[in-house]
Amino acid sequence: MEFVTLPNGVRMPAIGYGSYHLFPWKTRKPLTFALEAGYRLIDTANIYLNERTIRRTLKNLPYRREDLFIVSKIWPTYFRDEDCVERTLKRLGIDYIDVLLLHHPSGDFLAGYRKLEQAYEKGLVKAIGLSNFFGEKLEAVLSQAKVKPHIVQLEAHPYCSEKAVLERLSPYGTKMMAYYPLGHAENGLFQEKILQDIARAHGKSVAQVILRWHVQKGFIPIPGSDDPDHLRSNMDVFDFHLSDEEMARIATLDTDRRFYVPTPKKEAHYVRQIPFLWK
Repeated sequence: MEFVTLPNGVRMPAIGYGSYHLFPWKTRKPLTFALEAGYRLIDTANIYLNERTIRRTLKNLPYRREDLFIVSKIWPTYFRDEDCVERTLKRLGIDYIDVLLLHHPSGDFLAGYRKLEQAYEKGLVKAIGLSNFFGEKLEAVLSQAKVKPHIVQLEAHPYCSEKAVLERLSPYGTKMMAYYPLGHAENGLFQEKILQDIARAHGKSVAQVILRWHVQKGFIPIPGSDDPDHLRSNMDVFDFHLSDEEMARIATLDTDRRFYVPTPKKEAHYVRQIPFLWK
């Protein structure tokens, strides 16, 4: 496993396991497979409703807390709640979270970010950041933040490498976690001849080439899968290297094409979503 060092010195695994697709009743087996395959970074969120199941799964497995790297995200409904961080810790059954993010720029996200800063100062969180923040809302946080984001989580893949956001955050050394790292559903990325040719040259799959591209870009991809073979394959990307010429060829695919497109309507809806989570 390779590691990425965050601007505050925290070391983070270079690839993680995304649990966004895991319903609570489907979490135990895939998470166990992922840990057996070598994953140590686990990405979850309030909205995934699987934090408690992750807690129960980890409780029955022989892994020390210090060997795991847990990332979660606060949902906008709870940005104003004084105990939003503590309740996330309780659901996960841990004393600290390695990275805690705001999930969307909805509702009172400035109040939410202050909660992250306070938790960071108390040692409840090792690093903090943002997910799905762009433009004016990103600037609003940066203008008031005492602790600049250590991590930003965004959709990223060869079709969209989020150059503008990363350039804006570069003075702070902010690193990027990439969701949808292999694209999304039937998107054509795996059919790109450039990627197929590079994969053939290295004796690797297209998915492995894309994940290696992430690693060499300094991104932290969080692919998700229920399939043990895919889980193992997605981790098998540390025994080859893409050349500068290959990285340049992949860069030609970048057209800022996203599969998740935020809108004011979506963000307004997020604030009202799943209030039952707290009960």
